[in-house]
Amino acid sequence: MTPLPPAGEPDGGSAAPGDGEGTVRWRLDIAYDGSGFHGFAAQRGIRTVSGELAEAVSRVARVPVTITCAGRTDTGVHAQGQVVHIDLPAEAAARLEPATLVRSCNRQLGPAVVVRRAGPAAAGFDARHSATARRYRYLVVNAPTPDPLLAGVAWHVIEPLDLRTMAAAADALLGEHDFRAFCRRVPGTTAEDPIPRRVTDTRWYATTVDDLGDRARRAALVPSEGRLLAFEIEANAFCHQMVRSIVGTLVDVGMGRKRASDILWILRSADRGQASQPAPPHGLCLMAVRYGD
Repeated sequence: MTPLPPAGEPDGGSAAPGDGEGTVRWRLDIAYDGSGFHGFAAQRGIRTVSGELAEAVSRVARVPVTITCAGRTDTGVHAQGQVVHIDLPAEAAARLEPATLVRSCNRQLGPAVVVRRAGPAAAGFDARHSATARRYRYLVVNAPTPDPLLAGVAWHVIEPLDLRTMAAAADALLGEHDFRAFCRRVPGTTAEDPIPRRVTDTRWYATTVDDLGDRARRAALVPSEGRLLAFEIEANAFCHQMVRSIVGTLVDVGMGRKRASDILWILRSADRGQASQPAPPHGLCLMAVRYGD
């Protein structure tokens, strides 16, 4: 068989369906364990989610493809609800069955990467530009000792955390703000350029063995001691390390190192040095991407 040309992910957005003559756009809903990958975006010679997925799809479709995603995740970050699109030549799209693509990709990549659904996209769909919101979740095990079953998906914090204070602090993030204090600077910009984002929801909640009773013995995502804390945040878009920087700062609030009222002035300072160190990447997961429909 003749080798396919390299497949990967373009740096920017891509043309809408119909802009590429003789092509059909497909949407893929995927999930992955990010611990074994150097982030999502394709990089030559490095194992990434986009690179592995593009190679698998290319083998099934028998044409090289590029992957455009709703939001690139960093090294070690997971996803339950990532969305990507690919543009296939009309002939390749006509002979490809969605179920065949899903089954073959999962056989090649699972369980590290899983294609949940695949098929032709709606007219005008773009995985990145059509998205109206993204939702992330961050998990924290707040317990005296680590939990082996949660070590790969949650940050272990020993010091007791005040959940109510952290929730109150997170409320200051709601609305539209300049998030320079919580983001790494975008390449090609200066420290004076604002990074506006609109946050529509934030929430903290906790689960313990006592909450579930006997069912907890069968629940893998509940620590045997202490609490499993979850922070969820939804916004129109996120910048690099934004959620992890927010979580690191809110955990400092929960420990008493910062006050809940500090979050607002940290935002207004637009100074990255005022926020806490980012939380570890392995506790973060892209849960969902929202679209207009």
